Amino acid sequence: MGWENKPFKINDIHDFVPEKVKPWILVFFVLIYQLSGGVYLASVSEMTGSLALMQEDIMMAGYASLVGLSLTFVIMFRLKFAYTIKSSLLITAIGLVLCNVIVIFTNSVPLLVAVSFIAGFFRMWGTFACNTTIQLWITPKRDMAVWFVYIYLLVQSSIQLSGIFTIYTAFLSTWQHMHWMIVGLLLLVSVMTLGLFKRFHFMKPLPMFGIDWTGIVLWASTLLSFIFVLNYGEHYDWFDSVYIQTGLAFGLISLGLNLWRATFIRHPLIELKTWTIRNVWLTFLLYILVDILLSPSHLFEHIYTEAILGYDSMHLATLNWVIALGTAFGAFIAYRLFALKKWKYKTMTVIGFVFIAAYLLSMYFIIDYHIPKGLLAVPLFLRGVGYVIIAITFITALSGINFQVFPQTLTIQAFVSACLGALLGSTVLHHAFNITTKKNFILLSSGFDSVNQRIQHIPKGELFGALQQQSVMVSMKELYGWLCILSLLSLLAFLFRESSMRPKALHPKFKTIRKSIKHQLKMDRLRA
Repeated sequence: MGWENKPFKINDIHDFVPEKVKPWILVFFVLIYQLSGGVYLASVSEMTGSLALMQEDIMMAGYASLVGLSLTFVIMFRLKFAYTIKSSLLITAIGLVLCNVIVIFTNSVPLLVAVSFIAGFFRMWGTFACNTTIQLWITPKRDMAVWFVYIYLLVQSSIQLSGIFTIYTAFLSTWQHMHWMIVGLLLLVSVMTLGLFKRFHFMKPLPMFGIDWTGIVLWASTLLSFIFVLNYGEHYDWFDSVYIQTGLAFGLISLGLNLWRATFIRHPLIELKTWTIRNVWLTFLLYILVDILLSPSHLFEHIYTEAILGYDSMHLATLNWVIALGTAFGAFIAYRLFALKKWKYKTMTVIGFVFIAAYLLSMYFIIDYHIPKGLLAVPLFLRGVGYVIIAITFITALSGINFQVFPQTLTIQAFVSACLGALLGSTVLHHAFNITTKKNFILLSSGFDSVNQRIQHIPKGELFGALQQQSVMVSMKELYGWLCILSLLSLLAFLFRESSMRPKALHPKFKTIRKSIKHQLKMDRLRA
């Protein structure tokens, strides 16, 4: 192609900046954008105590940020063609500064949710403006497998680094100082943009006309309604609460309006035909499966490390480094095998599921009251490797789709990978955990009565605490076991699909033989 023979150059930055330095400036900006956001979920416990809010309130704001991020994909190319990079960076950086300042000084849940939604939008816009500018620097041949290795290595590593920085900042001072640090970095981005960037148009700016803004509002309402139901379900006792009933009804109505509008308007936000593309609905369903398998990372790991092992926030920060190392190793595997050697999508999916199954099996066998922290690092490393391989494989599978609907496919995948998937998995596991814990508590306490002489000398409070802790451990082990079985069955399904043991592979004319047998049986029934 023509661009492969041209030297890479960023015309949006002034010529006095060396060409070799220009891409690294944008990489630096991307890291700052990825660290920024509305609320930082690593400081949930500090924010709930400081603002007198529930944990679900902070989580709702965090997921609202991911909804805003997801909906940016549909219009990100329009934003790219409508604004220069300088304008995009200034708008997003100043917008994120205002969002962070508002979060510091408010304890209103609706305002936190709204500000976090806007922050997610600005975060993705700024990230996209930087990344698209250096795409040919990363991969001159526009190899999407190489490109998405870079994207997920950057994004997943930034998630871990953001958690580490937030934990250290909250430990050394207060959670507000993390926001002030991000404000300072964003102001640095603004100053560098004003001094280093120029207004360069590589084409005539396109106006922001023809965008389905109503669709954006409806899809945001749909996602936020379902997130509300999943997030507050346990707190409000699910459908015994009018709040949950109203949230579900509102979500279903807005979803129905979205699908209905897509049947008759000219350019809907997400066309109905996009949902019928095989790679779209298949990766959507597989992401739900992956999020269910990885749901212990959002629930059990926190209970186990904090309540059972007694780790403080500093120990948890060191475990984030292990996950970041696993992410880097998984990206390296995907780069070597998937991007360079062009291994098949199914093969890479199997490899990812192998690491996820290994994570679950290792947690099932090592979970105990007293284990060294180094041993706990093994399953966390495996989890980081498996997830990043799956994520790179799934998003690359969408890159071969028509460019006209490609942003829509990214949005659909973001709905499940960023917004609903992890919350759905953790909600299902949380509900199952509550039921299993009650069951095991009753079974374990069945012999604890006044007749049992061995427990008479133990104080009632101490006995109840030990019994509760043991029921939690048994329940976690039980649910880890069920997830191990699910992961192995999924892995067997993938392996069987690839195996030469299938009837279709053993008998090339299997379909023809089967059709003839069916036809003969039909004729026999008609004669009878």
